[in-house]
Amino acid sequence: MSGRARLALCAWAATLMAACALLPLVEPMTWIVQAAFLLGVQTCVGAGARRIPLARPLTVAAQALVTLVILTLLFARDQAFLGVIPGPDAFVHFSDLLRQGGDDIARYAIPAPLDSAGIRLMIIGGVMVIGLVVDTLAVTFRSAAPAGLPLLALYSVAAGLSDGGADWLWFLIAAAGYLLLLLAEGRDRLSQWGRVFGGSSRPPGADSGPVAPVRTGRRIGVVALGIALVVPLGLPAMSDGLLGPAGTGVGSGSGNGGTISAVNPLVSLRDYLNVDEDRQVLSVRTKSNDLSNLYLRIVSLDDFDGRTWKPSKRPIEAVPDTFPTPIGLGADVKRSEVETTISAANSYSQDWLPMPYPPSGVDIEGKWRYEPVGMALVGDHGQNTRGLTYKVKSLDVEPTAEQLADAPAPPPALKREYTELPDSLPGVVAKTAREVTAGAKNAYEQAVDLQDYFAINGGFEYDTQVQVGDGPNAIANFLRDKQGFCVHFSFAMAAMARSLGIPARVAVGFAPGSPQADGSVSVGLKDAHAWPELYFEGVGWTRFEPTPTRGTVPSYTVPESEIGGPADVARPSTGASASASASPSASESCTAQMRKQDVCDSASPALAAPGDSDTPWWSVAGPWWYLKLLGWLLVGLAVLAVPLSPMLWRLRTRSVRLGGHGRGEEDVAVHTLAAWEELTDTAWDFGIPPDDSLTPRKAADRIVRLGHLDPAAAASVQRVADAVEQVLYAPRPRPTAGLAQDVLRVIGGLRQSVSRGTAARALLAPRSTARVVWALSQWRDGVTARVAAARPTLRKPSGQEG
Repeated sequence: MSGRARLALCAWAATLMAACALLPLVEPMTWIVQAAFLLGVQTCVGAGARRIPLARPLTVAAQALVTLVILTLLFARDQAFLGVIPGPDAFVHFSDLLRQGGDDIARYAIPAPLDSAGIRLMIIGGVMVIGLVVDTLAVTFRSAAPAGLPLLALYSVAAGLSDGGADWLWFLIAAAGYLLLLLAEGRDRLSQWGRVFGGSSRPPGADSGPVAPVRTGRRIGVVALGIALVVPLGLPAMSDGLLGPAGTGVGSGSGNGGTISAVNPLVSLRDYLNVDEDRQVLSVRTKSNDLSNLYLRIVSLDDFDGRTWKPSKRPIEAVPDTFPTPIGLGADVKRSEVETTISAANSYSQDWLPMPYPPSGVDIEGKWRYEPVGMALVGDHGQNTRGLTYKVKSLDVEPTAEQLADAPAPPPALKREYTELPDSLPGVVAKTAREVTAGAKNAYEQAVDLQDYFAINGGFEYDTQVQVGDGPNAIANFLRDKQGFCVHFSFAMAAMARSLGIPARVAVGFAPGSPQADGSVSVGLKDAHAWPELYFEGVGWTRFEPTPTRGTVPSYTVPESEIGGPADVARPSTGASASASASPSASESCTAQMRKQDVCDSASPALAAPGDSDTPWWSVAGPWWYLKLLGWLLVGLAVLAVPLSPMLWRLRTRSVRLGGHGRGEEDVAVHTLAAWEELTDTAWDFGIPPDDSLTPRKAADRIVRLGHLDPAAAASVQRVADAVEQVLYAPRPRPTAGLAQDVLRVIGGLRQSVSRGTAARALLAPRSTARVVWALSQWRDGVTARVAAARPTLRKPSGQEG
């Protein structure tokens, strides 16, 4: 095995060893086998490109192209041309998968499931990109030391996300891979120097061992690795560093004070609503008889920058034994205290505590802090909801429509903070809000008009496949397209309410779940929800429900004539269970308005049933899958190689002609004639056809004249011609040094003297490849002649006429 091939193998192994640090992050761990295979394909492409040889940038481009084809075949086959050639749709799909992967990382606890296509793309694609960088630095550019940086980046990402239990083991494996790469490069460099002087001579019969530089390098590597492992043990402990677990501390300073800047919880809401299987995350038991208002609020979003809503940076404090009365709630508003017991699933890890709003007290174990403005609890130093059971006392506030309509103006400071809108918000938002509420007499009627506009009479449709959007025109686009899910409806209504001078914010949490036979309420991923809260002095922050077909409409927003009447079919609760009845079929009883609002039952439930298996195709990949992948890769490479074959053949031919050769007298003629043939073929590629009737000197003069060569390149042509004449006519030709450099200098001169189009044709479609056709023609004629010679000749008897 050559030194370059050995170095490529070590680069492959080093990348794979560093990638082992990612093993604890996802399950199952079978992805490492697939990554090893794909990295091997990438490495083989690089080795083949260097064997031709291609220029370094072309080698890197070939590996990058194959990497892109592999990722396209794995993750964007349906969006690619012929399943392997990525186009704009494929890149958009890659972007969506990466965004989904980021959301899934924030949603899942470690180890995350490998059936997430986004996480899988991040793992496989990330390892392949790191492998490409390592191979480029260590093998293509022969600089193994800088290749440690991408390897360190790969390990650091894994160490920053893991729980730290076995980080030392993954560091040892990654460091061993890096040392292996350094030793391979050192051995390759030493082999190019010639004999290594290892110090004093060895006595006869002594065992041969590593030479001194190799022994010294190994000792230095072992000592450095030992220091890296031992020294940190003696340093002062530094917990919660940059690469510490996410969420390992929310406050600044010590004690019970501090501030918190929350991570936006909307990143995974859309994914929750689109999961194939609605997994239970919370089990709720309450003493309330009315489950329609059992919203579990996580956090409020009150900072609107024109692009999205997010939580403000708020002070936090110790959890009080009894929570204060909610801001703005007057004594004359009817209320009752309700006790609710909530159990979180082991798979549900949330830094913020889901609670009914407004809470009046919490009984919970663990490290939690209280954010008084939003009346929310947030985990401290890694605390989350995983597997917890806790009790919440909350107020069931029941204002009347009259109390809301007669609400006085809010405090100026509160109104100023919660009606602030950025200048970048399109004017159509405020204009639409004024048009919708044109007949309203007060802020309450304006709020109800906005709610009814989105949920009933505005022609909006609920669709969870619509992207959330975070640009300044996101709300304007939603008002135009009239399609979206709870995020769009809550964002739009809150922004429009602020434009009317009504303090507003957005709450994120869970809508009422599904009642169970044992009296509990099951809250699943698909119950994730966002809704607007508007402030009315004397009542406080008040929930509204603008999202059609989701949640429940608050009773204080329904006209009194409808209270106690039939349920509003336009706005059912997702928690309502469906039961069989003898009513007419959906196609007969569903009106056009109900069909537009997507509240009709499916005419054929079997059509909406999921497939027989939700197991992703890649998790059951066996040997045949890898053979099929290899076949697709070979087909893709063949498709790419056909138009590039003339260039590849020409580069390979040039490398052989100008490459290494023997030093003996018998090798002089072979090397000199090969250099001359390369020179004349290159001139042919640039538009100067060969003329076999000319002597080498006259042919050289012709190339200099027609090629418009500069003096340096012209002198190189003459030197090659002189060497050819010595080979042809001198009895004992002398070897001429530097013929390969002379030919390369001539190539550069020809390239500078022609147009870009001629230079591109000389590279991509060289004329001298006609020699291949001539060689095939001669080979065919030779085969025909040999077959004819071997065929027995049939002679006619004498005197016989034909």
